[in-house]
Amino acid sequence: MIPSIHRGGLVIFLSVFLALALAVLPMPESLHIYRPQWVALVLIYWCMAVPERVGVGTSFVVGIFLDIVTGSLLGQHAMSLSILAFITLKTHRRVRIFPVWQQAIFVAALLLLDRLFMTWMDGAIGLPAKDSSFFIAPLIGGLLWPWLYIVLRDIRRRFHVS
Repeated sequence: MIPSIHRGGLVIFLSVFLALALAVLPMPESLHIYRPQWVALVLIYWCMAVPERVGVGTSFVVGIFLDIVTGSLLGQHAMSLSILAFITLKTHRRVRIFPVWQQAIFVAALLLLDRLFMTWMDGAIGLPAKDSSFFIAPLIGGLLWPWLYIVLRDIRRRFHVS
């Protein structure tokens, strides 16, 4: 039997890997601004569901991988995902008891914070400012949250991730 401490680690890894793959999936340039922040959404879920297993360190490592596969400034996604994980870990006990639609509002606010941080970092390194359509993706992520929450919760229960 698998010890309960290591139970479901492969499921968490595969879900994060799938989110990384969705983050680099080719899209037409006109639709690129509407791409949901898959990695952030999956990490927010796992930080809420199993905070003792997925936290700031995990988010930092996943962010480094996201920086590598997207070709962005090394540490940019790592820092923003670490901040999201920290906020999620500090508030997960309160947010978990919210109805899913209220969680979606909280998640959209977190994703908007992530976009603001990324915009600030782009400005700090001298990249041109993004237009307001850059902030549509957090709203799409908030709309996707209920379905992602239900799917990942079902996977977590089916594979007994604890």
